[in-house]
Amino acid sequence: MVEDDEGHARLIEKNIRRAGVNNPIVPFANGTQALEFLLGPDGSGSANAGRQLLILLDLNLPDMTGVDILQRVKANEHTRRSPVVILTTTDDEREIQRCYDLGANVYITKPVDYEGFANAIRQLGLFFSVMQVPETA
Repeated sequence: MVEDDEGHARLIEKNIRRAGVNNPIVPFANGTQALEFLLGPDGSGSANAGRQLLILLDLNLPDMTGVDILQRVKANEHTRRSPVVILTTTDDEREIQRCYDLGANVYITKPVDYEGFANAIRQLGLFFSVMQVPETA
């Protein structure tokens, strides 16, 4: 999970857990650390070869954009099949289309108000509860 807002990160994790997903969630507050985890210290992506990863990605990060991360993940032979769920306040139609064109699987706009955001995350939890999320080996 790449999310720089700690409150949002806690709410996301709480609702994913409530949906019955027990996989480890590795939180990152910036893109640099997330990319190092996803692509490994050497940037090759081989560190995660064969692993099943689901990436929850905010677009507005302190050190880079989530679009940059999405591009690098989808361009890498070891991570390109990892599903990416965009969770962001950005609701610009061109940005949404760009993310889908780059390979995002789901794009969720986070409402600015807390109640709306909490409801969107509950729906994400329901989504995870009906889809099969692979267990890590």
